[in-house]
Amino acid sequence: MAFKFFDKLSQNFTELLNDFDDYNVIVEVKNKKSFTAHSNVLKCRSSYFRNELKNIIPNENNIKTITVPNISDEIFNIILKYIYGGIVDLKNVATKFIFDLMVTSNELEIEELTKKLENHLINTKSSWLRSHFSLVYRTIFSRNDFKDLEKFCNDIVTKHPSLIFGAEDFTSLQESALVSLLGRDDLQLEETIIWEYVIEWGIAQNYTLPADLKEWTDEDFTTLKTTLQKCLPLIRYFHVSGTDALKKIRPYKKILDEQLWEDLTQHFIAPGQPVESIILPPRKILVKELPARAPKPAKLLSTIITSEHAAEISSWIDRKSITYSLTNIPYEFQLILRGSRNGFAPQTFWNICHGHARTVVVMKVKDTEEILGGYNPLFWDANAPASTFYPGSWGKTNDSFIFSLKNRIRQNSILSRVKTQDKAIWYARTSYQNTHGPYFGNDFGLNSPSSDFTLDNNSVCNNDSNCYEKPIRTSTDSFSIIEYEVFTIIKKN
Repeated sequence: MAFKFFDKLSQNFTELLNDFDDYNVIVEVKNKKSFTAHSNVLKCRSSYFRNELKNIIPNENNIKTITVPNISDEIFNIILKYIYGGIVDLKNVATKFIFDLMVTSNELEIEELTKKLENHLINTKSSWLRSHFSLVYRTIFSRNDFKDLEKFCNDIVTKHPSLIFGAEDFTSLQESALVSLLGRDDLQLEETIIWEYVIEWGIAQNYTLPADLKEWTDEDFTTLKTTLQKCLPLIRYFHVSGTDALKKIRPYKKILDEQLWEDLTQHFIAPGQPVESIILPPRKILVKELPARAPKPAKLLSTIITSEHAAEISSWIDRKSITYSLTNIPYEFQLILRGSRNGFAPQTFWNICHGHARTVVVMKVKDTEEILGGYNPLFWDANAPASTFYPGSWGKTNDSFIFSLKNRIRQNSILSRVKTQDKAIWYARTSYQNTHGPYFGNDFGLNSPSSDFTLDNNSVCNNDSNCYEKPIRTSTDSFSIIEYEVFTIIKKN
């Protein structure tokens, strides 16, 4: 029989953190914040610290200093308490903080904590993961250690592949992420389209390849073949049409093994004859069951827009000429920011909306009945580098738009799509985020020198800018607002 006293053991070890007499390690984190610790404890709990301490020479007082400048003191304080006491308190902690804590735990090679936080996010914070999809997806695949999160994300992408394949920054996708998706039997894309995306991605990784395929040398094809060596075996070549094979695959046949191309040619000439190449199964097309009866429209959590407005905005996102019905809106509008709840300071927008993609911003103009807004398919980047000529940087997309919604005074809504894709979205650099909020080109944006969108008339809606097709309000005066909201747009299953 064994008696176990883990609670007291945890308490005693946690008390060691306040023992400043016997420590022999100093850990410096972001902003030069320092923590004292004991080498034996760190080495037992983390292989990262074991390897770091092995290579550090102690000072004259036999103390070793480890520097981890990318970790905040708040996060490291929690990790240190876990290392000593085995307890992590996540009460009243934002989900983004939990995500960052998981990533940091992985960097410090603390497998137990990393796995626990990963499962916690999947099981209890799935809505947040979906609304921050781009940030989550690229983060986990840059490390390739979050297998459960990878599966969670890929289950979403296979059903809604445009989230990744249709993104403006698709070609910057990590190879491991692309390979993981190509291996899925349930990826809901035609094989020819998958092939085109793979070729596009491969070419983008080699900027020296000629733009005109007719100018390619054998060395150029070899370069592309080497880049795509993990992707090419995952294409379902024998499940494309003969026409597509002729038009889409044959121009790049030099990147395929000779035997594969011979077998593919034979397959179209004499189908059913045996071939030497491995034939992967066709991808499974998901069939959605028809509902027994029309669903009730979901309640929209907005104080500004109605379900009718949400249906209209959804039809604009999908470029539909006819507005969706209230029972057929394909998107869920998830509220992430409300001025009257979170505050009207520009910095609040950047703090909350950073990392969110596919967002709609809506606002009520002070002293009028106007409802203005804009759609950004890209993610808001609070850390975007400043360009040479602007105090911020530009987001490039063809799919953003700005609008004015109909109400009891305005008879019809106004839609204005982006015209200058290189200047679709403007991200204020850090030093400007206390006065500048969301901006759509030079045409429309929230601005406040007093750091409160409701206090001064400095928000703009220009009539003479050329980033978007047309102005969305007749008045050229700057304005103030009485409320604004930001929604993440999530595709319904």
